[in-house]
Amino acid sequence: MTSKDGYSWTKAQGLRAGVPSIGVIEPPSNVKSADTVYDVIVVGAGYCGLTAARDASLAGLKVLLLEARDRIGGRSWSSNIEGYPYEMGGTWVFWGQANIWREIARYGMQDELEISYDFSRGINKYLLSSPQGTQTFTHEEEDALMQSSLAKLVNVDGCLGKTVVPFPHSGVLTPEARKYDHMSVADRLAEIKNDLTPNERLCAESFVLLCSGGTLETTSFYEFLHWWALSGYSYEGCIDYLVKYKFRGGQSSFAINFFKEALASGNLTYAFNSPVASIQHGGNGVQITTRAGQTYKSAKMICAIPLNVLNDVAFDPPLAPGRKAAATTGHVNQCVKVHAEISDRDLRSFTGISYPHNGLIYGFGDGETPAGNTHVVAFGGQHNHFHPEENLEHTKAAFQGFAPMNIERLVFHNWSKDEFAKGAWFFPAPGLLSTHLKDMRARERNIVFACSDWALGWRSFIDGAIEEGTRAAITVRADFAGRAKL
Repeated sequence: MTSKDGYSWTKAQGLRAGVPSIGVIEPPSNVKSADTVYDVIVVGAGYCGLTAARDASLAGLKVLLLEARDRIGGRSWSSNIEGYPYEMGGTWVFWGQANIWREIARYGMQDELEISYDFSRGINKYLLSSPQGTQTFTHEEEDALMQSSLAKLVNVDGCLGKTVVPFPHSGVLTPEARKYDHMSVADRLAEIKNDLTPNERLCAESFVLLCSGGTLETTSFYEFLHWWALSGYSYEGCIDYLVKYKFRGGQSSFAINFFKEALASGNLTYAFNSPVASIQHGGNGVQITTRAGQTYKSAKMICAIPLNVLNDVAFDPPLAPGRKAAATTGHVNQCVKVHAEISDRDLRSFTGISYPHNGLIYGFGDGETPAGNTHVVAFGGQHNHFHPEENLEHTKAAFQGFAPMNIERLVFHNWSKDEFAKGAWFFPAPGLLSTHLKDMRARERNIVFACSDWALGWRSFIDGAIEEGTRAAITVRADFAGRAKL
């Protein structure tokens, strides 16, 4: 089955919109009656919505899952082209992420993980490209350079950030944390500009931009410290948690289990291709109207709509001022992730930075296709407003910015132009969390707002989405049990 989302390109077929995915749901709806009043409507079938819908269904609640797309997964989904998965959004997982590992164990997928990179053959080098040329390092030298540069960036307290973010799963920002939240990464780099070598500065800037998908000026320094703390306050931890382990069959092979379990409960009704236009939530219930004019009613609602899209839905009564302000501000991540299948097998073991002159700033060998070709994944960002489908020759040239390579195929999803995301994973500008984290998490009447964008722990990650979906389902279940909201 083929989703309307995503793009692929080969020389023989040209650029095509839509890529195959096992996350596409057929039939797209199992709604039997427009008159049904549900216990809870869940809007959004990413990992947060899937978790909430599953847990509520298994608790015996009558659930309707509405999704604007033709597939599950939200900002984490995979295509499958000629027997090989390409991760279009969120990809990597780690057993140190408690929520996601609980679900991996639940579905018996512990042995479905593989390591993204393979340094056992090929050039086995780290390529650091700048306008001054390309430098070549071993991967051991890469690790040492990255550790030294990031350690200088985060070491605001003499303890590598440990006293600033001692409890990274807490929802309380201390006064010191708030100070760093109002600071941009550009501000922090200005403080340590005399302490960084030119190579350390290149490495620090490119890694931060890989994480934030924004610019140095629009990236909250605190949120980077938060990621660093979650990863164990080390560059080695960042690699383990952020870019090392992925599902052999792709993210959609994981997400489909959530949907199937919910459906097997007998309590799940669903409708895909159903973008929501308006939500009325006064009085004793909720009424949702889709763009097609279909209306659905429920006692409660779980809203898993991403922050950057919230203002596209009309709420009556309007959103609370704090949440409205947060949605108007939005988050900054406009990262573009592009895959290339290349015939250069020796590049399986390369990692590289091509910054600040290139459209793609970070790339590495990420797998081997059934044809024996190398799969390279690369990331661009807001710093140069890179849109791969607009100029394929420019996109292919951006890959050459790492090393010469023969491109057979391109696969990607432009999250910046996706109307149901308007950006990639959540990353805040300075001050957003200090001002509005509590607002984003607050309940409004019969609506529980749940999204990885405002998770407490792995905010913006799959783990954070599952955390939020679990919280939302518990909250709604407590309502029906007559207990106080947890």
